[in-house]
Amino acid sequence: MFGKPVSEYLRFQRAWLVLIAVVGLGRLVLSLAGLPDRTVMFLSMTVLGWIAVFYYGVAVHTRGFGSYSHLLPLLVFQIVLVQAIAVLGILLAIAGLPNIYAAPEYSGPPFARSANQWTHALSHLTIGIVAPVLLWWAVSSLVLLVTRKVSRRPALA
Repeated sequence: MFGKPVSEYLRFQRAWLVLIAVVGLGRLVLSLAGLPDRTVMFLSMTVLGWIAVFYYGVAVHTRGFGSYSHLLPLLVFQIVLVQAIAVLGILLAIAGLPNIYAAPEYSGPPFARSANQWTHALSHLTIGIVAPVLLWWAVSSLVLLVTRKVSRRPALA
């Protein structure tokens, strides 16, 4: 992909993917264990995801990983992980195990909510992948642009 094997992208972002998975699955487990959603909501894959977006914008340049095109696969892998965990939670709710991922108040903005959890899961697997990737790529690219303007040339990778 863009001249790099998938393994190189995953190695570059391994720590972020592990952290996001731990937080997302921790949120699910704690919710299934009966902790109140108002407590579990503080474990946020979205917050970690945004931090990673800014990190990638800086690190792709400073670590000599690549360019704007190399940001896109990083963000795709990250959002696929996030959405897979959310869909797992929704499927568990459909199976009779209610949790925070299917709670209406934590299922996105009111205009996008669906009473049907199958539609909710499908939304995560379609628009929930495409829209965040495009938004995050734009933001991360802007961070990369600024980083290139203000920093020295990267060390050779």
